[in-house]
Amino acid sequence: MALNPDEIDRYARHLVLRDVGGPGQSRLKAARVLVIGAGGLGAPLIQYLTAAGVGTIGLVDNDVVSLSNLQRQVIHGTPDIGLLKVESAARAMLRLNPHVRAEAHDLRVTPDNARELIARYDIVADGSDNFDTRYAVSDACFYEKKPLVTAALGQFDGYLTTIRAHETGPDGRPNPTYRCLFPSPPPPGAVPTCAEAGIIGALAGVMGSLMAMEVTREIVGFGESLVGRLLMVDARGMRFDTVRYGWDEGNPLNGRSAASSRTERSEDPGSPGKFADG
Repeated sequence: MALNPDEIDRYARHLVLRDVGGPGQSRLKAARVLVIGAGGLGAPLIQYLTAAGVGTIGLVDNDVVSLSNLQRQVIHGTPDIGLLKVESAARAMLRLNPHVRAEAHDLRVTPDNARELIARYDIVADGSDNFDTRYAVSDACFYEKKPLVTAALGQFDGYLTTIRAHETGPDGRPNPTYRCLFPSPPPPGAVPTCAEAGIIGALAGVMGSLMAMEVTREIVGFGESLVGRLLMVDARGMRFDTVRYGWDEGNPLNGRSAASSRTERSEDPGSPGKFADG
Protein backbone atom coordinates (compact mmCIF):
# COMPACT_ATOMS: atom_id res chain seq x y z
CA MET A 1 0.00 0.00 0.00
CA ALA A 2 1.66 3.20 -1.22
CA LEU A 3 2.49 6.11 1.09
CA ASN A 4 1.79 9.68 0.05
CA PRO A 5 4.38 12.48 0.58
CA ASP A 6 2.83 13.59 3.88
CA GLU A 7 2.95 10.04 5.21
CA ILE A 8 6.57 9.62 4.11
CA ASP A 9 7.48 12.67 6.18
CA ARG A 10 5.26 11.68 9.11
CA TYR A 11 6.67 8.14 9.36
CA ALA A 12 10.26 9.04 8.46
CA ARG A 13 11.70 7.56 11.67
CA HIS A 14 10.04 4.24 10.87
CA LEU A 15 11.12 4.30 7.26
CA VAL A 16 14.80 4.51 8.15
CA LEU A 17 14.55 1.52 10.50
CA ARG A 18 15.87 -1.57 8.72
CA ASP A 19 13.31 -3.78 10.50
CA VAL A 20 10.38 -1.59 9.41
CA GLY A 21 11.16 0.49 6.32
CA GLY A 22 8.70 1.06 3.52
CA PRO A 23 7.31 -2.51 3.43
CA GLY A 24 6.68 -2.52 7.17
CA GLN A 25 5.03 0.88 7.12
CA SER A 26 2.81 -0.23 4.26
CA ARG A 27 1.76 -3.26 6.31
CA LEU A 28 0.85 -0.93 9.18
CA LYS A 29 -1.20 1.24 6.83
CA ALA A 30 -3.08 -1.78 5.51
CA ALA A 31 -3.72 -3.29 8.96
CA ARG A 32 -7.05 -3.40 10.76
CA VAL A 33 -6.66 -3.58 14.55
CA LEU A 34 -9.49 -3.99 17.04
CA VAL A 35 -8.84 -2.43 20.46
CA ILE A 36 -11.05 -3.73 23.26
CA GLY A 37 -11.34 -1.01 25.89
CA ALA A 38 -10.65 2.72 25.57
CA GLY A 39 -9.58 3.11 29.17
CA GLY A 40 -6.28 2.82 31.05
CA LEU A 41 -4.61 0.31 28.73
CA GLY A 42 -6.48 1.39 25.62
CA ALA A 43 -5.56 5.07 25.93
CA PRO A 44 -1.79 4.80 25.23
CA LEU A 45 -2.34 1.77 22.99
CA ILE A 46 -4.69 3.71 20.71
CA GLN A 47 -2.44 6.75 20.67
CA TYR A 48 0.68 4.85 19.66
CA LEU A 49 -1.09 2.72 17.07
CA THR A 50 -2.52 5.92 15.61
CA ALA A 51 0.86 7.64 15.60
CA ALA A 52 2.41 4.55 14.00
CA GLY A 53 0.01 4.76 11.08
CA VAL A 54 -2.16 1.68 11.60
CA GLY A 55 -4.73 2.20 8.85
CA THR A 56 -7.95 1.23 10.65
CA ILE A 57 -8.46 1.02 14.40
CA GLY A 58 -11.68 -0.34 15.81
CA LEU A 59 -12.59 1.02 19.25
CA VAL A 60 -14.80 -1.05 21.57
CA ASP A 61 -16.18 0.38 24.82
CA ASN A 62 -19.64 1.06 26.22
CA ASP A 63 -18.63 3.47 28.97
CA VAL A 64 -18.51 7.27 29.18
CA VAL A 65 -15.61 9.45 30.29
CA SER A 66 -15.71 10.33 33.98
CA LEU A 67 -13.50 12.60 36.07
CA SER A 68 -11.92 9.66 37.92
CA ASN A 69 -10.74 8.20 34.57
CA LEU A 70 -8.43 11.12 33.82
CA GLN A 71 -5.76 10.08 36.34
CA ARG A 72 -4.62 7.39 33.87
CA GLN A 73 -6.80 7.36 30.72
CA VAL A 74 -4.75 10.01 28.96
CA ILE A 75 -6.45 9.90 25.57
CA HIS A 76 -9.40 11.71 27.19
CA GLY A 77 -9.46 15.24 28.63
CA THR A 78 -11.59 17.28 31.00
CA PRO A 79 -13.81 18.61 28.16
CA ASP A 80 -14.61 15.00 27.24
CA ILE A 81 -16.34 14.16 30.53
CA GLY A 82 -19.73 12.66 29.75
CA LEU A 83 -18.83 11.67 26.18
CA LEU A 84 -18.75 8.06 25.06
CA LYS A 85 -15.18 6.83 25.40
CA VAL A 86 -15.17 5.53 21.84
CA GLU A 87 -16.27 8.96 20.59
CA SER A 88 -13.66 10.79 22.67
CA ALA A 89 -10.91 8.37 21.57
CA ALA A 90 -11.91 8.65 17.90
CA ARG A 91 -11.68 12.44 18.08
CA ALA A 92 -8.23 12.21 19.65
CA MET A 93 -7.10 9.81 16.93
CA LEU A 94 -8.10 12.18 14.15
CA ARG A 95 -6.35 15.10 15.87
CA LEU A 96 -3.16 13.05 16.04
CA ASN A 97 -3.21 11.46 12.58
CA PRO A 98 -5.80 12.22 9.87
CA HIS A 99 -4.53 9.28 7.79
CA VAL A 100 -5.94 6.74 10.28
CA ARG A 101 -9.57 5.61 10.27
CA ALA A 102 -11.48 5.13 13.54
CA GLU A 103 -14.37 2.66 13.75
CA ALA A 104 -16.30 3.19 16.98
CA HIS A 105 -18.26 0.32 18.54
CA ASP A 106 -20.33 1.48 21.52
CA LEU A 107 -20.96 -1.94 22.99
CA ARG A 108 -19.82 -4.54 25.49
CA VAL A 109 -18.21 -7.67 24.05
CA THR A 110 -20.10 -10.84 24.90
CA PRO A 111 -19.91 -14.45 23.70
CA ASP A 112 -22.85 -13.66 21.42
CA ASN A 113 -21.26 -10.76 19.50
CA ALA A 114 -17.52 -11.38 19.84
CA ARG A 115 -16.96 -13.52 16.76
CA GLU A 116 -18.88 -11.31 14.34
CA LEU A 117 -17.00 -8.24 15.59
CA ILE A 118 -13.54 -9.80 15.66
CA ALA A 119 -13.91 -11.35 12.20
CA ARG A 120 -13.70 -7.87 10.63
CA TYR A 121 -10.15 -7.23 11.88
CA ASP A 122 -6.64 -8.63 11.39
CA ILE A 123 -5.45 -8.52 15.00
CA VAL A 124 -7.07 -7.87 18.37
CA ALA A 125 -5.63 -6.00 21.36
CA ASP A 126 -7.57 -6.61 24.57
CA GLY A 127 -7.25 -4.07 27.36
CA SER A 128 -10.62 -4.80 28.96
CA ASP A 129 -11.17 -4.56 32.70
CA ASN A 130 -13.24 -7.68 33.40
CA PHE A 131 -12.83 -11.43 33.11
CA ASP A 132 -16.03 -12.11 31.17
CA THR A 133 -14.80 -9.93 28.31
CA ARG A 134 -11.29 -11.39 28.33
CA TYR A 135 -12.54 -14.96 27.99
CA ALA A 136 -15.13 -14.04 25.35
CA VAL A 137 -12.47 -12.20 23.32
CA SER A 138 -9.79 -14.88 23.61
CA ASP A 139 -12.20 -17.68 22.69
CA ALA A 140 -13.52 -15.70 19.72
CA CYS A 141 -9.99 -15.00 18.50
CA PHE A 142 -9.29 -18.73 18.51
CA TYR A 143 -12.38 -19.58 16.48
CA GLU A 144 -11.86 -16.68 14.04
CA LYS A 145 -8.11 -17.44 13.75
CA LYS A 146 -6.99 -13.97 14.81
CA PRO A 147 -3.84 -13.07 16.79
CA LEU A 148 -4.55 -11.60 20.23
CA VAL A 149 -2.38 -9.27 22.29
CA THR A 150 -3.79 -9.18 25.81
CA ALA A 151 -2.79 -7.36 28.99
CA ALA A 152 -4.13 -6.64 32.45
CA LEU A 153 -3.33 -4.33 35.34
CA GLY A 154 -3.13 -4.61 39.12
CA GLN A 155 -2.36 -1.88 41.63
CA PHE A 156 1.39 -1.83 40.91
CA ASP A 157 1.79 -4.72 38.49
CA GLY A 158 0.71 -5.88 35.07
CA TYR A 159 1.13 -8.64 32.54
CA LEU A 160 1.21 -8.93 28.76
CA THR A 161 1.22 -11.85 26.34
CA THR A 162 0.33 -12.73 22.75
CA ILE A 163 -1.98 -15.59 21.84
CA ARG A 164 -1.89 -17.31 18.44
CA ALA A 165 -3.75 -20.44 19.51
CA HIS A 166 -5.02 -21.15 16.00
CA GLU A 167 -1.45 -21.93 14.90
CA THR A 168 1.17 -24.50 15.81
CA GLY A 169 4.61 -23.83 17.21
CA PRO A 170 8.00 -24.84 15.77
CA ASP A 171 7.72 -28.19 17.58
CA GLY A 172 4.46 -29.01 15.80
CA ARG A 173 2.39 -28.75 18.98
CA PRO A 174 -0.51 -26.30 19.15
CA ASN A 175 0.28 -22.87 20.50
CA PRO A 176 -1.18 -22.23 23.97
CA THR A 177 -4.57 -20.62 24.40
CA TYR A 178 -5.49 -17.98 26.96
CA ARG A 179 -7.17 -20.82 28.85
CA CYS A 180 -3.85 -22.72 28.98
CA LEU A 181 -2.48 -19.78 30.95
CA PHE A 182 -5.61 -18.98 32.97
CA PRO A 183 -7.93 -22.03 32.80
CA SER A 184 -10.94 -20.30 34.35
CA PRO A 185 -11.87 -16.90 35.76
CA PRO A 186 -11.73 -16.33 39.51
CA PRO A 187 -15.00 -16.40 41.45
CA PRO A 188 -17.02 -13.16 41.28
CA GLY A 189 -15.72 -10.63 43.78
CA ALA A 190 -12.44 -12.47 44.37
CA VAL A 191 -10.42 -9.78 42.56
CA PRO A 192 -11.15 -6.18 43.59
CA THR A 193 -12.00 -3.69 40.88
CA CYS A 194 -9.83 -0.70 40.03
CA ALA A 195 -12.29 1.54 41.89
CA GLU A 196 -11.99 -0.65 44.99
CA ALA A 197 -8.23 -1.32 44.98
CA GLY A 198 -6.78 1.70 43.16
CA ILE A 199 -4.01 1.80 40.58
CA ILE A 200 -0.88 3.86 40.00
CA GLY A 201 -1.70 5.91 36.90
CA ALA A 202 1.58 5.71 34.98
CA LEU A 203 1.49 1.90 35.05
CA ALA A 204 -1.38 1.99 32.57
CA GLY A 205 0.82 4.05 30.28
CA VAL A 206 3.68 1.56 30.54
CA MET A 207 1.55 -1.50 29.85
CA GLY A 208 -0.53 0.15 27.12
CA SER A 209 2.64 1.26 25.37
CA LEU A 210 4.04 -2.27 25.59
CA MET A 211 0.82 -3.54 24.03
CA ALA A 212 1.28 -1.07 21.16
CA MET A 213 4.86 -2.28 20.73
CA GLU A 214 3.72 -5.90 20.55
CA VAL A 215 0.87 -5.16 18.12
CA THR A 216 3.27 -3.22 15.90
CA ARG A 217 5.78 -6.08 16.03
CA GLU A 218 3.07 -8.60 15.13
CA ILE A 219 2.01 -6.55 12.10
CA VAL A 220 5.48 -5.71 10.81
CA GLY A 221 7.08 -9.03 11.73
CA PHE A 222 10.31 -8.13 13.49
CA GLY A 223 11.80 -9.57 16.68
CA GLU A 224 10.60 -12.37 18.96
CA SER A 225 6.90 -12.78 19.67
CA LEU A 226 5.40 -13.06 23.15
CA VAL A 227 3.56 -16.23 22.08
CA GLY A 228 4.07 -18.69 24.92
CA ARG A 229 5.75 -16.02 27.04
CA LEU A 230 4.18 -13.92 29.80
CA LEU A 231 5.79 -10.53 30.41
CA MET A 232 5.25 -9.44 34.01
CA VAL A 233 5.91 -5.90 35.21
CA ASP A 234 6.41 -5.02 38.88
CA ALA A 235 6.26 -1.25 39.27
CA ARG A 236 7.13 -1.34 42.99
CA GLY A 237 10.50 -2.95 42.34
CA MET A 238 10.78 -1.69 38.73
CA ARG A 239 11.31 -5.27 37.52
CA PHE A 240 10.43 -6.88 34.22
CA ASP A 241 10.30 -10.68 34.15
CA THR A 242 9.30 -13.14 31.44
CA VAL A 243 8.07 -16.66 32.11
CA ARG A 244 7.28 -19.31 29.52
CA TYR A 245 4.03 -21.23 29.39
CA GLY A 246 2.87 -23.94 27.05
CA TRP A 247 -0.04 -25.76 25.55
CA ASP A 248 -2.29 -27.61 28.00
CA GLU A 249 -3.58 -30.70 26.21
CA GLY A 250 -6.67 -30.62 28.43
CA ASN A 251 -7.74 -27.10 27.48
CA PRO A 252 -11.24 -26.92 25.94
CA LEU A 253 -10.30 -24.99 22.77
CA ASN A 254 -7.47 -26.88 21.06
CA GLY A 255 -6.91 -29.68 23.57
CA ARG A 256 -6.93 -33.34 22.60
CA SER A 257 -10.61 -33.81 23.42
CA ALA A 258 -11.81 -30.56 21.81
CA ALA A 259 -11.90 -31.56 18.12
CA SER A 260 -15.53 -32.73 17.94
CA SER A 261 -16.79 -29.82 20.03
CA ARG A 262 -14.76 -27.35 17.95
CA THR A 263 -16.21 -28.67 14.69
CA GLU A 264 -19.75 -28.40 16.01
CA ARG A 265 -19.23 -24.84 17.20
CA SER A 266 -17.56 -23.66 14.02
CA GLU A 267 -20.60 -24.86 12.08
CA ASP A 268 -22.92 -22.82 14.32
CA PRO A 269 -21.09 -19.59 15.19
CA GLY A 270 -24.24 -17.74 16.17
CA SER A 271 -25.56 -20.17 18.75
CA PRO A 272 -26.18 -18.64 22.19
CA GLY A 273 -23.61 -19.41 24.85
CA LYS A 274 -21.15 -20.89 22.40
CA PHE A 275 -18.26 -20.20 24.73
CA ALA A 276 -20.06 -20.86 28.00
CA ASP A 277 -18.56 -24.31 28.36
CA GLY A 278 -15.12 -23.23 27.14
